[in-house]
Formats: sequence, C-alpha cells, structure tokens
Amino acid sequence: MLAKKETRRKEIAATKTLKKIMANHFYELDEAARTGSKKIAWCTSVGPAELLRGMGFLVYFPENHGAMLGASRMATELIPYANAIGYSPDICSYLTSDIGSYLAKKTPLTKAYGIKSVPRPDVLVFNTNQCRDVQDWFSWYGREFGVPVVGIHTHRDIGQIRDYQIKDIAKQIEDLIPPLEQVSGQKFDMDRFKEAVELSRQCSVLWRKCLETAAAIPSPWTFFDHTIHMGPAVVARGTKEAVDYYELLLEELNERIESGVAAVEGEKYRLYWEGMPIWGKLRALS
Repeated sequence: MLAKKETRRKEIAATKTLKKIMANHFYELDEAARTGSKKIAWCTSVGPAELLRGMGFLVYFPENHGAMLGASRMATELIPYANAIGYSPDICSYLTSDIGSYLAKKTPLTKAYGIKSVPRPDVLVFNTNQCRDVQDWFSWYGREFGVPVVGIHTHRDIGQIRDYQIKDIAKQIEDLIPPLEQVSGQKFDMDRFKEAVELSRQCSVLWRKCLETAAAIPSPWTFFDHTIHMGPAVVARGTKEAVDYYELLLEELNERIESGVAAVEGEKYRLYWEGMPIWGKLRALS
C-alpha cells in the first residue's frame, strides 16, 4: 500500500530576514535593560509606538511575548500563576500568560535567544483600541515596577468617525507628551515623530499589499504564514527596517504569483480563518 503523500507549505525565503529582525529587536532591548543605555517603553500592539520612537524610546510589545508563550506551549503552564493571584481563567490569555511568565520567571526568550527575562520598563503606554484588558495588564506591571502608566482611551462602537472623536484622541496623544518627556529626558521632536508616522504608514500599506496577494490562484502564501510575517509590522512599526522588510516580502510573493508557485502544492480548496491565531496549534493546523 502506497504511503499517503504529505502536503507541506513552501517556505518563504524572506523568513531568514524576518528571524534576524526579530532577534535583533530582542537583543537590543536586552542590552538596554542591562546597561541602561536607552529608555524602554512597553507599548500595546496598536498603541502610540510612533510617538515613543519620536522621543527616543526603545519599544517592547508584551502581546508579542504573549504570542511566543502560546506558540511555545508555555502558556498552559504559566497561566495558573496569574490565576493564583486573582486573575480569572476567563479573561485574556495574553494577559494571564504574560503575567504568569513574569511570576514564574520563565520566558521563551531564553530558549530562542538566550535572554533571561523581558526588559524592565521605564514607562508603560497603552491604547484600549483593541481591548480594555490592556489597561489592567499594564497597570499591574506599573505597580510591580513602580513606573508610570499612561494611555489612550479609544471610543467604542463607532460607525462613522466624527470630528469630535478625532479631536479627543489627538488631545489624549498630546497629553502623553509631558510625562513621556519626563521619563525619557528628551524633548518631543516633531520631525522624528512625523518620520515615524510616515514609515508606519508605508509599512501598513505594504503589509496590506502582501496580504492581498493571497487572493491569487494559487495563493503564494497562507494564513499561517501571515501570523508569523506580521512580526515586523508590530515590533518594528515606525522604522525603515519594517518598510524594507515588507518590500522584500512583497517582491517574493509577486514573483511566486508570476511563476504560478503555490504555497500549498496542488491547491484545491480554500478555508477562511476568522479571528485570532491559535498559537499553540499553528504547526499542527498548518
């Protein structure tokens, strides 16, 4: 009886560059935390990273760490540590796994990069645009480390965006500047901020173009590829490095389309994935 042929996704060549970007991101943060060479701001995944980069902060994203905890299967072991200090098992597992990781003094950064712990923050900056839990998450660390916690409270259930909403968010962002200047020891630089915003815009445009290539038949990449390659759009948002990366990735994806290269050989059906990645099952599901 013939063995069933196993279907595998074709590896993306740009992944080598991706791994280097992610490694350098964590090494730079680790060095700054150990030496005090630069101030470190923790930021939620869609928080005001551009503002922080415009003030000279290195930016760390705990949600990225949460994804690593899930993908490495460490989250199951660590979530109970957060439950034990009062956090419900029913709330966001990014929060509970990350706090559990801190309490247990265990991190996937050790196995991946030889880094002992996440970088100690000088300030924590949140935006509730993705969920309300991030404020409580960062507030816990603010108390633990004795550092300032500041943030933006985004409007909910918005249909059409109104002028007063834009003015409100703009004012909230402006109000972040004085406390961040105090922590960073630097005055806000509008030119640096504008540069970071423009680079962030370019990154978003390129990332969307990359995602849209999946509409080609056959598709040059899969949802599971997307979950990994979105890394620079999170940790390097507002930098030239992220823009360069997505230009490289987009070129490769377009070359695959032109050559008829499929991410999955013999593509016959498509499944639409709605919602968050199941980090602990990515390999099995893909």
